[in-house]
Amino acid sequence: MALTNQQKNQHLLWRAGFGPAVEQLGDLSEYSPKEFYKALVKASSKKPDYINVADNYLQGLVMGIDAAGQMQKKELSVEERKQVQQKNREGIRNLNLYWLKEMINSGAQLREKMAFFWHGHFACRNLNIFYQQGLLDIIRRNALGNFGTMLKEVSRSAAMLNFLNNQQNRKDHPNENFAREVMELFTLGRGNYTENDVKEAARAFTGWGSNLKGEYVFRKFQHDFGAKTVLGYTGNFDGGEVLDILLEQKQTAKYITQKVYKFLVNEKVDTIKADWLAERFYKNEYDISKLLEDILTNEWFYDEKNVGVKIKSPVELLAGIQRMLPMTLENEEALLILQRVLGQVLFYPPNVAGWPGGKTWIDSSTLMMRMRIPQLINDADEMNVSPKDDDDQMMGKRDKEDKERKPPEGARGNVLKRQQINANVDWGLYVKNFDKTARENLVDSISRLLLQVKPTINNEVIRQYADESARDSFIKTATIQIMSTPEYQLC
Repeated sequence: MALTNQQKNQHLLWRAGFGPAVEQLGDLSEYSPKEFYKALVKASSKKPDYINVADNYLQGLVMGIDAAGQMQKKELSVEERKQVQQKNREGIRNLNLYWLKEMINSGAQLREKMAFFWHGHFACRNLNIFYQQGLLDIIRRNALGNFGTMLKEVSRSAAMLNFLNNQQNRKDHPNENFAREVMELFTLGRGNYTENDVKEAARAFTGWGSNLKGEYVFRKFQHDFGAKTVLGYTGNFDGGEVLDILLEQKQTAKYITQKVYKFLVNEKVDTIKADWLAERFYKNEYDISKLLEDILTNEWFYDEKNVGVKIKSPVELLAGIQRMLPMTLENEEALLILQRVLGQVLFYPPNVAGWPGGKTWIDSSTLMMRMRIPQLINDADEMNVSPKDDDDQMMGKRDKEDKERKPPEGARGNVLKRQQINANVDWGLYVKNFDKTARENLVDSISRLLLQVKPTINNEVIRQYADESARDSFIKTATIQIMSTPEYQLC
């Protein structure tokens, strides 16, 4: 059965953004997907503002140390080091929440969604707020631009150079970590290079580093100027020339295209379509916008087999709920706890490979928690959860909270985390959208709007648990019930 305009546009907005915003509901049936796509591109065309949430203390400290120069390097006391670590963690916490708000509220949905993709592709865990801000800026600026340009900027970023140990990559003592991950995870994919290629490429990246402010620095006395052979090419290569060699490989276009296909279309890659896309991506010199146009304006993107088959990542789930139900949160910390419990904290990937995604998002505990979130938003209920212990993701608050919490008598292991979301939902526009819908058709209309797949729960079950005392109350409570179904986890 052919999809309606509304279904196609909802599909587009979930894949090329973080789901429909309540303000867009009236347009879903009125405009064609191509018109919606053009609007997404236009809204994302402006260069994003640099996000700076770094604490004044840290900014002053960095400037002070930099001013002291190399001859009189300032040594920090133990207390100063602790304070710097704490303020860096707080900074990354603020960066997390700031960017999540951008995903929810920004009209530049296509840019933020692709920046979210590149955030997982160029996964980096670094407890330096300046480095993370710089890397996020690179990704957001280049999210819809040229992959080669982004690759080169990321490779020179302080965040990535430090995360992958290239500061320790020196002539006569090469560190292969950076070169290996550039090949395995950022360009070619595993199995498309040799160990010797890694060793030789590592020599080319010797001397690449950064200063305290996060600026790229080339230390020529640490660089190996000898001849290297990488992927069959021989020359006195530096790191930039190695990146050019990697971009010359069609395998790079193929690897990137398949990852984008899995992210935007389907975890099961149609190799014929992916190969066609990769060939065009390569011929278009890695123009990301043209690749997205080839995918998102193609008829097969809207095939039923591609609709409602992806499991929403935790960030997509949290952002999508808040786009549909605008809200103010009294306790933003709850969003960090939810990210931890669901297994995806922005700026804290599990490793350099990023989040595996797909079915790994779901297990018995995370699925139950996912389905509880709408109820937690609607009620003043407490989250009683035991997130995995990780002091980095706790933003340095673990020790303090451990001291303040008194475990129940006889309790063992981690103490349950008790938090309230305390959300004030603005239901006005959402409820108004159903003004012309007959009462007996409300559940069907709400389901079509919220779900990308056919619901398995009978309408009578939804009505049984909804508040039928008034029309508005019914719409609100039925919406919460439908958002609490397994089908809402799919997009």
